[in-house]
Amino acid sequence: MTDTALSDQYVPGQSQGLFRVREIADNVEARPVPSTVTMPAKLNPAASRAYFFWLMVPAIVLLACISLYPFFWMIYMSLHDVEIGSTVWNNFENFTKLATDSRYLKGWWLLIQYSVMCLVLQIGIGVFLAVALNGARFEKILVTTLLMPMMMAPIVAGLVWHFLYNGTFGWYHWLLQSVGILGPKSILASTSTALIGIVIVDVWQWTPLITLITLAGLKRVPQDQLEANMVDGASQLRNFFAITLPNLYPVLLIAVMLRFMDNFRFIDSVLALTGGGPGNATKILPVYLFEVSFKFFKLGRGAAIALTLLIVTIVLGMILVRIFDRQQPRKA
Repeated sequence: MTDTALSDQYVPGQSQGLFRVREIADNVEARPVPSTVTMPAKLNPAASRAYFFWLMVPAIVLLACISLYPFFWMIYMSLHDVEIGSTVWNNFENFTKLATDSRYLKGWWLLIQYSVMCLVLQIGIGVFLAVALNGARFEKILVTTLLMPMMMAPIVAGLVWHFLYNGTFGWYHWLLQSVGILGPKSILASTSTALIGIVIVDVWQWTPLITLITLAGLKRVPQDQLEANMVDGASQLRNFFAITLPNLYPVLLIAVMLRFMDNFRFIDSVLALTGGGPGNATKILPVYLFEVSFKFFKLGRGAAIALTLLIVTIVLGMILVRIFDRQQPRKA
């Protein structure tokens, strides 16, 4: 038996401590020894940027063929008199004649009136409906029902409202005539009310889009700011203008930009309702462009009109984007 084992035995009559300190050998490492973990080799190495570029090349070529080729062909046609089987350089006459074309200038004026009326009514009604639906009891059901007009094709919506406006059997014509707003003539048959009639159709169909975008923005309004303002004694109306509306500003700007671009290119419902009439009362610029290009087959002149419309749309879109960028918070 070793000396350590003998010292651990209990001997009666001798005082022995209840706890003993275990001796640690000098050869024990005080620090943990780091162990290196070997990672298994990757079967597929990381792809380079060139690999992803070549993956996108087919899509880029397809988009270029769809958008860039027609764009440059439109510029080429705008500088020529394009007839069936012949193309003759006209020394910029397609552009110089636009300045003296009364129907072209009136088309711009009608397009501005049409767009402004549509945007003002759609933003006002859309925000009101979004605030009313936010947190309502049957919010999902009501929103789904409200989106139904937007799911309808514009040409179909135009045909439906054409029958509703009909002076013989149109239900809306009968209703407006019963309350004394209209006479025996249809709303689309009068030069003073025809533009209002197509504006109502556009507002009916696309206000749900503004409502949906605004409703999504209302979900992002900070509730702590609203509650803090209410604690200070602010009313709900003051809360809306002080807290809710500034938070909705970027969302509304996006909605305005979307609807502005749509109003500058959609002609389906206008063609179905009036075709630009009566007279030229509803012949907004896109409708005039359609007539010049596809009724009279003046493709060079139509290309010049389309190019000016495209340039104005791009410039106004850039202005709206710049306004939107200014509203975004800057990174520190």
